[in-house]
Amino acid sequence: MLDNAAELRHFAPMTHFGDRLIDAVRAHGPLCVGLDPYAERIPKLFGDPGPEAVGRFSEAVVARLAGRVAVIKPQIALFEKWGPAGLAVLADLVGAARDLGLIVILDAKRGDIGATASGYAQAYLGPDAWLPVDAVTVNPYMGLDTLAPWLELADAAGRGVVVLARTSNPGAADLQDLDAGGAPVWERVAAALRPLVDARVGESGWSSVMAVVGATAPDEARRARALLPAAPFLVPGYGAQGATAADALAGGRGGDGVVVNSSRAVLYSRAAAEAGDMAAWSNAFDAAVETAKSDLAAASA
Repeated sequence: MLDNAAELRHFAPMTHFGDRLIDAVRAHGPLCVGLDPYAERIPKLFGDPGPEAVGRFSEAVVARLAGRVAVIKPQIALFEKWGPAGLAVLADLVGAARDLGLIVILDAKRGDIGATASGYAQAYLGPDAWLPVDAVTVNPYMGLDTLAPWLELADAAGRGVVVLARTSNPGAADLQDLDAGGAPVWERVAAALRPLVDARVGESGWSSVMAVVGATAPDEARRARALLPAAPFLVPGYGAQGATAADALAGGRGGDGVVVNSSRAVLYSRAAAEAGDMAAWSNAFDAAVETAKSDLAAASA
């Protein structure tokens, strides 16, 4: 667990999330590394599959990402599966990452109403949060009232809220592309988000409310940018899901305002999987990070 000094640093109100995010992305590039610890894919040199190996692997990943990328995105489900031990690993990981200057977006996709939504929000964004992160992904498809507790706490603490708009999974079109009075459902959601986004724009010109817009739908990303000009986009789907760097950057605004997630392609390269010692793994991991960063940089040139 974190010591008291670290906890006080983490719980203290921070500067505007959108400004911090954009400054960090401008400094390090748009790559966000998703921390999806699939135990069966973690190299054996970290130990037998289990929360201890997840912890050692995650600690090594975060240490190598510090100063090289702006953002990490832990997927809470892959820690929750290990129960209290997995959640303890996640708490230690988040604390270490934020102490190293990384922005942490927790991928939880919470979505509920009233007191339940407030409880979720308090867990991650509140002053007594057990897992204080910089931002959390949330699902708005139960209605905009589900966002209110998140926004209230995020505003008070200088943190962010990341709202699903057009996701990257193949089944997204099943519901999100349905016609809703002349426009697809996801566009109606994006349009409804705009007042919330625009009310939270910082000095950088970017909001503390982000939108998730998948790289697998670049045309939709360009449309989403027209609907949400001030929202930074969190873009999944690059790499392992098949989207190119150009696809991932399609929703940018003048080459800015896009955070591109890559998980499996960075975490589990073949060279890293075959590494026989930590030095070889470190070299392979670094190479995967640099490949992704270079790919995105070339696409934005």
